[in-house]
Amino acid sequence: MRATSQASLSKSDNILYRKKNKSFSKILKENYELYLFLLPAFMYFIVFRYWPMYGLQIAFRKFNGAMGVWGSPWVGLKNFRNFFDSYYFWILIKNTIGITLYSILVGFPMPIIFALMLNEVHNDKFKHFIQTVSYAPHFISTVVLVGIIIAFLSPTTGVINHIIVALGGEARPFMIMAGWFKRIYVWSGVWQNMGWSAIIYIAALSGIDPQQHEAAVIDGANRFERIWHINIPGILPTIIVLFILNMGSIMDVGFEKVYLMQNPLNFEASDVISTYVYRTGLIDADFSFSTAVGLFNSIINFIILIIVNMISGKTSEISLW
Repeated sequence: MRATSQASLSKSDNILYRKKNKSFSKILKENYELYLFLLPAFMYFIVFRYWPMYGLQIAFRKFNGAMGVWGSPWVGLKNFRNFFDSYYFWILIKNTIGITLYSILVGFPMPIIFALMLNEVHNDKFKHFIQTVSYAPHFISTVVLVGIIIAFLSPTTGVINHIIVALGGEARPFMIMAGWFKRIYVWSGVWQNMGWSAIIYIAALSGIDPQQHEAAVIDGANRFERIWHINIPGILPTIIVLFILNMGSIMDVGFEKVYLMQNPLNFEASDVISTYVYRTGLIDADFSFSTAVGLFNSIINFIILIIVNMISGKTSEISLW
């Protein structure tokens, strides 16, 4: 029996060894359908994600359209130094990080709370109604959303100001008040994306074994205790992964919404890196400088992503890689 088991083990080891040492051409030939299936996605990333990186060298040149990318003179880190020494540098950093941190602080836990609450609803019709209502704002375009915000907050015709006046207050021009910009931007984003962002948490909650809840009920655990000790630990890996991804885009604030909400009176609070890149690159036609600013933004995001992922891996053993 021992000899037979040893022979079977050695045979399986040989099979594994042959599989590991197969040439790529043989693997490609055996699984060519799968590689053909992946080809469109692969080409998409090559053409639209990696090939444009060729233009990043503009950040280190004084770009001249007539001379082309390679013909433009090399200036090294001059464009980066000009950005660091500019008047706008700290204003842009403060506004960009301030809006993003506010969005994470408010917008990240809201879908989790919403998913946990929705998971406790046992009336299927009511649950589907709430899901539909919460998902719908996600499909509103940014232009329409900003139009709704402006209409609702109008000092003369806006519903919000009518309510404030009815309660004895004074109408306020919220959209031109710099102090209100971050709040309007963040909370409107929470309203628009909370239901859609909760989908992944609802899916994770559906994967939790119901027997855990049955055992907890037998042990006398109430609903809140079951949520705290079963549901939250069950979706914790999903929460951590999405938190890492959110922290990896801490320097990214959506251009469209900020630009549409921006006006000269709230400019001090609404000018962020993405709008600055648009202004210097497309309006002022300073392509080298705007590319340097955009590259700086991407590098900071990449560094933060690596640091947060490393900390998460060491503390919770959950990470992206």
